[in-house]
Amino acid sequence: QAQLVESQGGSVEAGGSLNVSCVASESYAFNCMGWFRQSPGKEREGVATISTDGGVDYADSVKGRFTISRDNAANRVYLEMNNLKPEDTAMYYCASSPALTCPVVIVSKYPYYGQGTQVTVSS
Repeated sequence: QAQLVESQGGSVEAGGSLNVSCVASESYAFNCMGWFRQSPGKEREGVATISTDGGVDYADSVKGRFTISRDNAANRVYLEMNNLKPEDTAMYYCASSPALTCPVVIVSKYPYYGQGTQVTVSS
């Protein structure tokens, strides 16, 4: 039984936009939800996180380009990605954590992940 399910990603050209979403089962819609990404040969890194009360945190590499939001009633989290760059190409994972704070840089704080969705940005 899936706990976190991402929407389909996609392929865009550099400078384009893409939105992805994630729905969590009730048991996994924790205080912290967010998006992480991993590309081949690299470690998983945080992209953006959001707490139940709307506090957000972004990786420096996406600030000003990506926006995270959530709908607590629907157990959904969204990621709006604008001005995409080839280096944004990765598998994007929805994640959740019962932690009280939601720092994007501490990957180990997030124990629950979806299956991932591929985002590809061509130059």
